[in-house]
Amino acid sequence: MIRAVPTSRVKTLVEQPVLPNKEYVLYWMTSARRTTDNFALQHALHYAETLQKPLLVLEALRTDYPWASDRIHQFIAEGMEDNRQKFCHPGIFYFPYIEPQVEAGKGLLRALAEQACVVITDFFPCFFLPRMIAAASKHIRVRFEQVDSNGVLPLYESPRVFTTAHSFRRHLQKHILEALDEMPVEHPLCSVQLPPASAPTQEILSQWPMMVRSLFGGRTHWDWSQLPIDHRIQPAPLVGGSTAGNGRVASFLESKLSRYLLERNQPEKNVASGLSPYLHFGHISVHSVLRTLLEQEGWDASKAADKPSGSRTGWWGLSAAAEAFIDQIVTWRELGYTFCYHRPRDYDQYESLPEWALRTLQEHATDLRPICYSAEQLERGETHDRLWNAAQNQLREEGQMHNYLRMLWAKKILEWSPSPRVALGALIHLNNRYALDGRNPNSYAGIFWTLGRFDRAWGPERAVFGKIRYMSSKNTARKVRVQAYINRWDPLPEASHE
Repeated sequence: MIRAVPTSRVKTLVEQPVLPNKEYVLYWMTSARRTTDNFALQHALHYAETLQKPLLVLEALRTDYPWASDRIHQFIAEGMEDNRQKFCHPGIFYFPYIEPQVEAGKGLLRALAEQACVVITDFFPCFFLPRMIAAASKHIRVRFEQVDSNGVLPLYESPRVFTTAHSFRRHLQKHILEALDEMPVEHPLCSVQLPPASAPTQEILSQWPMMVRSLFGGRTHWDWSQLPIDHRIQPAPLVGGSTAGNGRVASFLESKLSRYLLERNQPEKNVASGLSPYLHFGHISVHSVLRTLLEQEGWDASKAADKPSGSRTGWWGLSAAAEAFIDQIVTWRELGYTFCYHRPRDYDQYESLPEWALRTLQEHATDLRPICYSAEQLERGETHDRLWNAAQNQLREEGQMHNYLRMLWAKKILEWSPSPRVALGALIHLNNRYALDGRNPNSYAGIFWTLGRFDRAWGPERAVFGKIRYMSSKNTARKVRVQAYINRWDPLPEASHE
């Protein structure tokens, strides 16, 4: 029998008894959209095996989420097609549903829950998902549990907000070995024994038709034109789904990790992992990435330092490149998730900045801005700064941006906006509209870092920035090679031949 998940990962939303005489266990897949290393799926399968019931997996895509677009829809739907192929177990019925119009999916979860022994869903501490889950809880009359698969450390046991990466790193080093002993089952579908699953009633399937295989003839066959979403944001070149995501993990660890420490900040080297969109949509798990990395490095717990130091290097006993990567994919990522978990009402609000940052930004709010750009000019990448334009153009066209330039991109928006509040609004809108990894605790952490969150006061004090850490395109070009990147993403018009 598949093992139970740690209790630290489970939260009960509706305190009702499990009903063993109902037809199936229902897993409502909302953010951990994968079949591997998924605590919520593992928890649902454990219930199903214990009760000897089939599992019904509902993965739905609504139309009215903020910033809904062809780009986001396609990336998610490609993951759904991956899941359709991987949920081929006879004891599991996979129900993929794409809402054709606003509120067309209303009532589907409630109808499926009526015949469920228990309902399981994912936990995600950000965007509209907590409100959606809370609203659904009011209509479910059976036991309803939520499971955290977000990171290596369980969020439900996180003690507080951490104000710096160093303080969080000490906490992580103190508890991560225990967490590594409680990793999710890597391939939970391989050994589970369930009775045969059958489809929901014809009444349900008629009112809420499943997404069918014929929609997936290839990327060129996708047609979102009839859906009420933003068609101006076209799909990105990056293909969604766990197959593509796991392929990117393997490619990075095999061919780029060794260069990561020295070249990750070089836009022209392209050695960043590029995993954040797949992590955001739950197509891959940080547990999978970390497990593969540690195996590749030949690591075991005896190599870790005895005491937590909070240091970025040395604690793991790994290569310098591996430790630098872990600091990004574990420390900085989970620092953002922890903040959103403890600050659900204001993680995306200006007032959530630390007191010192609010004070210095207020002191310089009326400073003269030599250049101000409108929201439209920023969106189109029409500034005097070709490096900034290149970064914005890459974001607009590819749905991603080089990580180092993303910091500069945000700092310049602060410099070119009439106020810090206006800058924050522009940052959130552009990131969430165009970035495949937007709308995520980690991307909010990055945006707010440029305004002082998780940072400290810096000198010398400057106009507009005050004591906020300063970056400039000129200094960036001195540190890293950017001309080829600029030529690609912000090419100059061809010379006139009059």
